[in-house]
Amino acid sequence: MPISVNLGGIGFSGGHTGSAPSPFDALNGPRLAGGQGSHPLHDVAAEELVRASTDAVSGEVVLDRPAVVGEGITGTLRFAATKRVAARKAALRLVGLRLDEVQRSREDRDSDGHVTSSEHWVETSGRLFVEDAFPEPAIPTTLEPGQAFEGRFAVPAPRLGPPTAHLGEAIVAWALEVRWDVAMGSDPFVAAYLPLAQHPDLLRAGVGKQGGQSLAAEVAAGDAAIAVTSPLPAPAGSEIVVQVRWPSAPGGPKGRVELHRRTNAPNGTEGIIASVPIDPAALKGGAEVRLLVPAGSAPSFDGAGLEIRYVIRVLVDRRFRTDAAIERPVAIV
Repeated sequence: MPISVNLGGIGFSGGHTGSAPSPFDALNGPRLAGGQGSHPLHDVAAEELVRASTDAVSGEVVLDRPAVVGEGITGTLRFAATKRVAARKAALRLVGLRLDEVQRSREDRDSDGHVTSSEHWVETSGRLFVEDAFPEPAIPTTLEPGQAFEGRFAVPAPRLGPPTAHLGEAIVAWALEVRWDVAMGSDPFVAAYLPLAQHPDLLRAGVGKQGGQSLAAEVAAGDAAIAVTSPLPAPAGSEIVVQVRWPSAPGGPKGRVELHRRTNAPNGTEGIIASVPIDPAALKGGAEVRLLVPAGSAPSFDGAGLEIRYVIRVLVDRRFRTDAAIERPVAIV
């Protein structure tokens, strides 16, 4: 069944703004900035970033099927001119955005060099890390008002990704766009947000840092073993069934099995996204728990200089001593 992709918050009041390059500049401004300690991207969906078009053209992209890393992307492109366009060249492009929260600060000093005031804030900064242009379909370089175009396209998705991902403090987003290169003027374009799913086979093949043991049924940790009996990679919104056998588990008043997210995003936070209490005494002979992967969790990936990975961690609280813990990686899609 064809999938139609339309072409088509509250801002920070501190006077600061964030930005991304076109066609991901729909929200450029105060909504992409926030005060110290804030996370302005938490309330931004990746699809909101895409500006559908300039005022010279309008249109749509209809995909034959959902786009997946490493597979072909096929569909139909339609657009019509609302103004005259005269360009040196024009092409269908696949563009990828990395958008990061970045911590900023500023100090004001007096004539003696003493700090008189300081300010700290968070803003977003984006860059295109992929700009692939394709010769087919052949896009007309000159359009008259009202002139329409329709054509089929077949382009490759990025062979190794990264997939579309919202890390909370960073976003990887993709778009298909037709862009006209106008000499000495702004470039008209028509753009469509492209959700690009992670390919489970890449993880199974151990590509990048996210494969390997993250897909193993059981991983050893000393004399202990942490097994996942539910299907891997685990879809966001599903339960991970975890079996733990830890013969040398220490005694303690409490125990927990946790799912951790870890990321290298510049303003990223690492932490527990799911936790289930467990009796430490039960770990010696083996115990089973279920961890719910929060819906909307970013897939495991590394690419464009970003990564997010997940770890199942088993802990025992010990009185007056540091906690004892074992862990294993786990893949999420």
